[in-house]
Amino acid sequence: MIQRILPLAIPKCFGVHIGMTADTPRGTNRNLPAAFGGGAIIGTLGGLIGLGGAEFRLPLLIGLFRFRALQAIILNKAISLVVIASALPFRAATVPFADIVAHWPIILNLLAGSLLGAWIGAGWATRLQSRTLHKVLAVLMVGIAAVLLVGHDVSASHVPMNETARVLAGICAGFLIGSVASLMGVAGGELLIPTLVVMFGVDIKLAGSMSLVISLPTVMIGFARYSRDQSFKVLAQNRSFLLVMAAGSILGVFLGGLMLALAPQTVLIPALAALLVLSAIKVWPR
Repeated sequence: MIQRILPLAIPKCFGVHIGMTADTPRGTNRNLPAAFGGGAIIGTLGGLIGLGGAEFRLPLLIGLFRFRALQAIILNKAISLVVIASALPFRAATVPFADIVAHWPIILNLLAGSLLGAWIGAGWATRLQSRTLHKVLAVLMVGIAAVLLVGHDVSASHVPMNETARVLAGICAGFLIGSVASLMGVAGGELLIPTLVVMFGVDIKLAGSMSLVISLPTVMIGFARYSRDQSFKVLAQNRSFLLVMAAGSILGVFLGGLMLALAPQTVLIPALAALLVLSAIKVWPR
């Protein structure tokens, strides 16, 4: 029943052709209005909780637009790169760049692990069989859902550690986050923000902007590793689709940020976590 209901999550008015395969020839736009509308909806969901929405975009690319897992990850990574670069100026009015730069030791600490993790995670994804990759993605979606439920309202009180232990823990956490982000084609903000708050005691709003600064080079490293794989040609074959969905995602993130004060977080977070679990069920291979 879930398998039949979930693909209807995006309204039929977008005209998505569910039967389209991942081998659609170059020049096929895969329904551009659907790409823009889907990107806008997913971006809005992400913007409402302070993220880019890549966690929800991935199952959309696999389940609704019928891309193969690795192709969907690469497309998601490309769109995430555009969204991150756009989100930083959006947040500059709330969190000045000077405040971010003041915390450069923490940023470098996490980057020391995340850059390596992004490269290795992308390598794992290109070597895994499609069926195995689907299973890994499904498990990670459930894990992200758990992080949303547990870690989204973390307080600014951080775990007490000496400086050496904190640096080592930061490198390890960065490695894990970079690996997961590359495997899913996401920015990793849903993991970076709780890490910055709990491990380093950073204010939640500042953590959101710092996570973008950390995510940008991390996504670029993962992107560079994926460029060595043959599946990278999906970007050229679906260039119009990519640009249109990226534009919709940016608009959605912007609108979601504007509606942030109107959204009841006590209802929104569990609902989005449930959506991720349902998406994981849909992505799990049969």
